Amino acid sequence: MNNITIRAMLATDWNAVSEIYVEGISTGIATFETCAPSYEAWDAAHMKNCRFVAESNGEILGWVALSPVSNRCVYGGVAEISVYIAGNNRGKGLGKLLLEHVIIASEKEGIWTLQSGVFPTNYGSIKVHESAGFRMLGKRERIGKLHGKWVDNVLFERRSKVVGID
Repeated sequence: MNNITIRAMLATDWNAVSEIYVEGISTGIATFETCAPSYEAWDAAHMKNCRFVAESNGEILGWVALSPVSNRCVYGGVAEISVYIAGNNRGKGLGKLLLEHVIIASEKEGIWTLQSGVFPTNYGSIKVHESAGFRMLGKRERIGKLHGKWVDNVLFERRSKVVGID
């Protein structure tokens, strides 16, 4: 991929970001969500400092963002990753590029643990998480329902080698 820029996500990116999110939702293997939220709801649920888009020639190709896993202070250094790539750009290394970028940014924010829940049938997401240094912790069976059916979720984790190691 040529001329890829990773930059901070702006509120004005929401139309493109939500379109990519809807593409992911439509696969049936990316999220338990069935529709994209409003920008206001999405904004409230995600950390302000760790949101990025991959862009080429003015087109947003994918995005990554972190959300806190809990509002309890003991989990202040733990965040959950969301990463989505536009359908026609999957399999080209953008997911790994975005994950690597958010890992560095998260460590600057004091995040020592990143986690991600992935559907067991989302082989591309599993592969990209593993390539970015995440390890599979296990499978959470029947953790949520999607379209009335129980779905398992594989939990991935990446521990920082520079933050929270003491």
